[in-house]
Amino acid sequence: MTKKAEWPRRLRSQEWYGGTSRDVIYHRGWMKNQGYPHDLFDGRPVIGILNTWSDMTPCNGHLRELAEKVKAGIWEAGGFPMEVPVFSASENTFRPTAMMYRNLAALAIEETIRGQPMDGCVLMVGCDKTTPSLIMAAASVDLPSIVVTGGPMLNGYFRGERVGSGTHLWKFSEMVKAGEMTQEEFLEAEASMSRSSGTCNTMGTASTMASMAEALGMALSGNAAIPGVDSRRKVMAQLTGRRIVQMVKDDLKPSDIMTKQAFENAIRTNAAIGGSTNAVIHLLAMAGRVGIDLTLDDWDRCGRDVPTIVNLMPSGKYLMEEFFYAGGLPVVLKRLGEAGLLHKDAITVSGETVWNEVKDVVNWNEDVILPAEKALTQSGGIVVVRGNLAPKGAVLKPSAASPHLLTHRGRAVVFEDIDDYKAKINDDNLDIDETCVMVMKNCGPKGYPGMAEVGNMGLPPKVLKKGITDMVRISDARMSGTAYGTVVLHTSPEAAVGGPLAVVKNGDMIELDVPNRRLHLDISDEELARRLAEWKPNHELPTSGYAWLHQQHVQGADTGADLDFLKGCRGNAVGKDSH
Repeated sequence: MTKKAEWPRRLRSQEWYGGTSRDVIYHRGWMKNQGYPHDLFDGRPVIGILNTWSDMTPCNGHLRELAEKVKAGIWEAGGFPMEVPVFSASENTFRPTAMMYRNLAALAIEETIRGQPMDGCVLMVGCDKTTPSLIMAAASVDLPSIVVTGGPMLNGYFRGERVGSGTHLWKFSEMVKAGEMTQEEFLEAEASMSRSSGTCNTMGTASTMASMAEALGMALSGNAAIPGVDSRRKVMAQLTGRRIVQMVKDDLKPSDIMTKQAFENAIRTNAAIGGSTNAVIHLLAMAGRVGIDLTLDDWDRCGRDVPTIVNLMPSGKYLMEEFFYAGGLPVVLKRLGEAGLLHKDAITVSGETVWNEVKDVVNWNEDVILPAEKALTQSGGIVVVRGNLAPKGAVLKPSAASPHLLTHRGRAVVFEDIDDYKAKINDDNLDIDETCVMVMKNCGPKGYPGMAEVGNMGLPPKVLKKGITDMVRISDARMSGTAYGTVVLHTSPEAAVGGPLAVVKNGDMIELDVPNRRLHLDISDEELARRLAEWKPNHELPTSGYAWLHQQHVQGADTGADLDFLKGCRGNAVGKDSH
C-alpha cells in the first residue's frame, strides 16, 4: 500500500522561494549568501534536518556527523537539505529533569517547523526525550516526517561482566551500600560503562523509544538497533535522507502513519521487548498530538497477553549490540505478526505495510530473541493497576519485577518528597524492613516539578545487607528504562494535586495485587475522604518562567503529561508573510 499524490505540484516552500515578488526575493536572496545556486529554489522539496546534536547531550553527540549522511541522501534524491539545530532535552544534564522540558522542546520544534520553509522533516534523535518531543512536534504540524536515531552504544564490560548503561549503575550503587563493592571499584567500573558514541545500550528509554518509532512506522525498518558507531548506522541515515524526498512527493504524513492500529502495534512491541515504562507517557502524548484516542486501558488491553521475548537488560542479560546482531526489531515484529498480535497492514514511512517489511527476516540468535515458550515472562507489557490509591491508574513493568512481590500487602513507609527520602533512607534507625512498602509523594508532573526518574528508590542499607534486592515501591514519579524492581509508577492523580497518594501515612497497610490489577490503601472510604478534605499542598510553586507555565498547564501522567493547550493542535503549516 503506497500513498501517492500528484507530482509535480507546488510545495509549501514555494510560499517563501517561488516567484519574483519582493517578499520572495527577500527570502531567497538572503539564502543565497550561503552560496546556493539559483536553481536550487526551483520547487524541489526543501527538507529540514532537525538535529538534536549538543555537546551537553552526549547520547546525541555524534549526530552532526550522521547529518552529513542524511544530507547526502537528500541531495541524491533531488531534494534541498537544510540542517536546523533544535532544542535538545538531555537526560544526562537537565535539572530538575529532562521530562520537564519535553513539552517545551515539542512546542519550540513545532513552531520551528511551522514557521519556516520546510516541505518535509528528518527527525534526528537519540536521547530519551528527544525522540518523543520531535515526533510530537512533527505530528502537530503534520508535514511528511521520518525518524533516524543515533543508535545505541557498544557493550560495556567490567572484569569480564557485561555492563549495561544505567542498569549496572543502579546495581553497583546498591552493592556499595551493601558493602559488596568498594567506592574505588565503583569508580573503576565507571570507565567501562560508556565506551562509544550512542544512547544507552540496555533496553532503556532511548532504545525503547527508537523501537517505538520503528514499530509506529515512523522510521525505516531496522533503524532502532544499529549501534551508533556501526557503519550501517550511516547507511541508514543516508537511506533516510533519500526516502524523505519521496515522502514529500507522495505527501505521506504522520497522520497517515500514526493511526490507532500503529499505536496498538507499538504497545504490543513494547511488551515484547520489555520496554521502558516511560513509553506509556510518551505514546499517550504523541497520540494526543495526532488526534488518536489512546488511553491507559489500551496499554493494559494490548500488552497484557504479550510475552517478553527480548532477553535484554534490565529484564534479561544481553544488550542492544547483541539485539542488532540477532536481527533487531524486525524479528520481533515478525514474531508478533505470526502470533496474530500485529496489525499487518499498517503503513510505514517506506510506503509499504509493516508486514511486507518484516515477513522474510531471520532470527540469528534465539537466546537473544527468545521463542515464545521460553519468554522472560508470558504476560509482559505494562500493567495498569487501579484502586483507591490510584483512581486514574498507575503502571508497573512485570518483566523487571520480582514475581513473589506482584501480590503483596505491607506497611507503608512514607517519604514526603525526594529530599525527605534522601534524608532518611540511610538511617539505620528508620523503621523499615523488606516486608514494607516504600511510598514517595510529590514527584509527579506538577510536584517535582516535571516528574523525575526517582521512582526506583534505592533500598535502605540495612535491608540490602540482608541480601534483599527488591521491595515494593510506589510513587507518582517515573523511573529510568534501565532500572528494575517491583516499582509502581505514575500514580494518578499525583500527590501535588491532592490525589490519594498525598494522604498515605506511615503504618497504613497497602495491598498490591498485579494479577487483579489492584492497588489499595487499606483504610475506610470515610477515613480516606476525611484525610483528603483536610489535605493542603505543601510544595513550593514556581512564580515565573517556563516552570510557571509548566505548573499551570501540565496534565496528569495518565493522559501523557502534555501541556493542556497543545493536544489536538495538528495542521496550520503555512502562516502569513510579515514582509
